[in-house]
Amino acid sequence: MNPLLSRLQPYPFERLRQLFAGVALPADYSPISLGMGEPRHPTPPFIKEALVSSLGGLASYPATAGEPRLREACAAWLHRRYGVTVEPTAHVLPVNGSREALFAFAQTVLDPTGGDAVAVCPNPFYQIYEGATLLAGATPYYAPSDPARNFAVDWDSVPEAVWQKTQLLFVCSPGNPTGAVMPLAEWKKLFALSDRYGFVIASDECYSEIYFQGEPPLGGLEAAARLGRTDFRNLVSFTSLSKRSNVPGLRSGFVAGDAALIKAFLLYRTYHGGAMGPAVQGASIAAWNDEQHVTENRALYRKKFAQVTPLLAGVMDVKLPDAGFYLWARVPDALGMTDAEFARALLAQYNVTVLPGSYLAREAGGVNPGAQRVRMALVADTEECVEAALRIVQFIQSRT
Repeated sequence: MNPLLSRLQPYPFERLRQLFAGVALPADYSPISLGMGEPRHPTPPFIKEALVSSLGGLASYPATAGEPRLREACAAWLHRRYGVTVEPTAHVLPVNGSREALFAFAQTVLDPTGGDAVAVCPNPFYQIYEGATLLAGATPYYAPSDPARNFAVDWDSVPEAVWQKTQLLFVCSPGNPTGAVMPLAEWKKLFALSDRYGFVIASDECYSEIYFQGEPPLGGLEAAARLGRTDFRNLVSFTSLSKRSNVPGLRSGFVAGDAALIKAFLLYRTYHGGAMGPAVQGASIAAWNDEQHVTENRALYRKKFAQVTPLLAGVMDVKLPDAGFYLWARVPDALGMTDAEFARALLAQYNVTVLPGSYLAREAGGVNPGAQRVRMALVADTEECVEAALRIVQFIQSRT
């Protein structure tokens, strides 16, 4: 058995199940879950139709590199969305969702033979960053987010000695769970660090199409191009259809960036068996080529957040995020509760599930930057999300 498996932490939702064990649910309240970040808006019919119409491809093995039409559709989307020009065969590779791609990419990039390989990730973070690092035989380093700066990651807190050992840097913009978007100045800093120390940047951008202001979030490739880095040196971005197009069960996305890294990743995936099925490719082509359903999806999220955020802001420290579909709310000090105690008591009293923020972070330097916060995924319909918010308000008011 691989001994590195013993280094993995319990997944947040396993911890949540343990936290809720033995809770007697109130019969007079229907269950509402804001815990899991799983899109629940309907899948557009045309994507389903494209999936069905592509079933004829099941008779053939797919190429790991994907159909040329799919890579071209991804490249065209990058140009429309970010204004960047990429060569589909050199800079783009389809993947079975960003989750598996992030994990596999770490196995491709990290070299543990020296015994001191490091991957830096934000804290709190998407748990795959840590798991991928550990199973690659490397050590994760957690850079904390700063609530005073819109939850920007404090990259300056990373010691010189850590940067010297860093081989991979995970960034998440828009952030999970914070919703924070990295500005161009922050990208410029990270590119300079990458040039100095030689590490690769993996940019997780799966929430890029859910935003609340007029200006869409800046992407990693876009930032690189603006700064004259048109070869995307040491940068790969990860994009997914799950949130954008409401197809989490499709497992489809793509990576794009540095041609040398894409070539190495293709080699890894050829042996790993990471080819995308033909029917999924057909549905993905249809999804990437259409923006109307994305605009409609974004409008649904904007409506929800516009109604829910003010309700909760009256009793909690929470504000509209830059992007994404999470609220990152602070547990009121007056309650005298930890974030886990808050989540358990809320479930017991009002049958609403939220995720303790401490489950999404690691203690570093004696501090868990997710502690005393809860993540709320506004993925249900507007009526259900508003009802959940009203129950949370009642819960807090009943205890203060």
